[in-house]
Amino acid sequence: MTTLTLNEKALARAANEARGLAMDAIHTCSSGHLGLPLGCAEIGAVLFGHALSYNPDQPKWLNRDRFVLSAGHGSMFLYGWLHLAGYRVSLDDVKKFRVLHSITPGHPEFHWTEGVEATTGPLGQGISNAVGYAVSAKMAEAEYNTAEHKIFDHHVVCLAGDGCMQEGVAMESLAFAGHFKLDNLILLYDSNDVTLDAMASATQSENTQKRFEAIEWDVQQVDGHDLTAFLAAFEKAKAAHGKPQLIICKTLIGKGIPEVAGTAKAHGEGGAKFIDSARKALGLPEEHFFVSQETRDFFAQHGQQQKARFQQWESLFEAWQKANPEKARQLQTALNGEVPADLLSKVPEFPADSKIATRKAGQEVLQPLAAAVPWLMSGSADLHGSTLNYIAASQDWGPDHWGGRNIRFGIREHGMCGIMNGIAYDGLFRASGATFLVFADYCRGSIRLAALSGLPTLYIFTHDSVGVGEDGPTHQPVETVSSLRLIPNLDVIRPADPEETAGAFVAALSRQDGPTLLSLTRQAVPMLNEASAQERRQGVAKGAYVLMKEKGELQTILMASGSEVQHAVAAAKTLGEGVRVVSVPSFRRFEQQDSSYHEQVLPASCTRRVAIEAGVTGLWWKYVGLKGQVVGIDRFGMSAPGDKVMKELGISADHLVEVVNQLG
Repeated sequence: MTTLTLNEKALARAANEARGLAMDAIHTCSSGHLGLPLGCAEIGAVLFGHALSYNPDQPKWLNRDRFVLSAGHGSMFLYGWLHLAGYRVSLDDVKKFRVLHSITPGHPEFHWTEGVEATTGPLGQGISNAVGYAVSAKMAEAEYNTAEHKIFDHHVVCLAGDGCMQEGVAMESLAFAGHFKLDNLILLYDSNDVTLDAMASATQSENTQKRFEAIEWDVQQVDGHDLTAFLAAFEKAKAAHGKPQLIICKTLIGKGIPEVAGTAKAHGEGGAKFIDSARKALGLPEEHFFVSQETRDFFAQHGQQQKARFQQWESLFEAWQKANPEKARQLQTALNGEVPADLLSKVPEFPADSKIATRKAGQEVLQPLAAAVPWLMSGSADLHGSTLNYIAASQDWGPDHWGGRNIRFGIREHGMCGIMNGIAYDGLFRASGATFLVFADYCRGSIRLAALSGLPTLYIFTHDSVGVGEDGPTHQPVETVSSLRLIPNLDVIRPADPEETAGAFVAALSRQDGPTLLSLTRQAVPMLNEASAQERRQGVAKGAYVLMKEKGELQTILMASGSEVQHAVAAAKTLGEGVRVVSVPSFRRFEQQDSSYHEQVLPASCTRRVAIEAGVTGLWWKYVGLKGQVVGIDRFGMSAPGDKVMKELGISADHLVEVVNQLG
């Protein structure tokens, strides 16, 4: 617990000056959200001026308290306090709020602004990210702390409003946090009784305290403008054990602008036109973007106290490193995002006559890779028995075993992916999670943010086509693979056989600048021995490769991904010697290759091209061209055994041969 005496006068002054910064920045660009920065100013003052552990000179200090602003629309709250606290957010940066290429964009963005722990804005996501941070912290404590050296004991603090609390993704993650007793998580609820459109009573009537107590949270309620009362609640939350902590902070939205305070008009920039009178009433001078010397001095002194705390920890960390060199090396390697250079060789080759589903191949590939990358964790949305991504050498993660590497997320697909993002933001562990591919639509918001933020998350999504069979069209993701390929910076890999599956897992783990989604089959697929195991594995890394080369003059190119590559191979053998088969496991990876490689695989001189995939056809046309053809499924599926559905919908070698012959 913090032992410093609360300087109420200094913090109250800082709160009003933070209000002034927010008003000036939002008025200057005529855009933004005033409500939260003004309503939560005292909360910010206590957090950044007293209660949080941080070091602005070392913004990635491993044992800092993580602060996540889930209500990312209130970004001027965060930018203002980061500036006052001494982070590399200058007053000029504050003045450039929402200006092109500034480090103070409309919503906080990870990798963009020091002190920003997560890209937030889509409501509820930050809560899920904070839960992920708390998961990561529990794992770190179990993996790295020793009896002599406790190098991890920080807290995760999240500020959210009614918008976040109403979103389903948040509730999924909050229930998860309560069940798994994440007592290092503190959620601050900016309860101002207002949403964007209207008073909150127009859309909600639940008892928040009872709601959270029902999902195993401890709850306190305070006046969010009372510095001492809020600090007392926060200190109690930090000292608690056994449950995550909710502090309901009753606040006045837009506090400081009487014309809009307490109303829905205060949410956005509606109060900006009243800032001159508001600033005067707050005791601020006419000078805009004003910060008093007293506040500067206060935070400079507080910064020295924070740095002293950091230096104490640094001495502890150095002693831990000396006592635990292997753990220290592992931690640094994980932080660097490194994986063994020979990762592919860790996976034994499959027997040439294997015929198994790529989800089953993934199960076998995962085990040696998990041994080689011990900071890889694997979770599933209540489907480990179907997605087959359980790390057999480890245990379930949870309060009885925080060092477990298998997380049971429950039937919470969106929450799972938001939590995975939080683990990835923290950078101590590699996050992977699994469900059926069709439920990617439930996860899309979190997947998109992982791609936007460059997070190396790994999605192991199975049952990837109408091959699912009897479960029918509700579970047959005919459009899903193509729609996911459209997300910038998301690498979608659809391997065709076990060796391509090995290449896909290694390609995913070797990638550090964004997420990878593996699209795996329920049904068994044959080995594609037309190319060597190494050629197939390495071909995945390039996105597309020649699996079966023509024996005579090139006349036709057949392209496919995943379980349909087998049909392209069978059709090529029927069509004759001038047919080439190209496996295309990853559009994104292929498009990153240079033009010479494109020409090597898909020579422009050959315009007689046909692609086949058990999904919608649209994206394939860029490869087949106007003279080619695509065999696919531009409709929803049907309920029947998978092989019968495939045949009924034309996904077969025989139909492919017919289409090729029709080209003339």
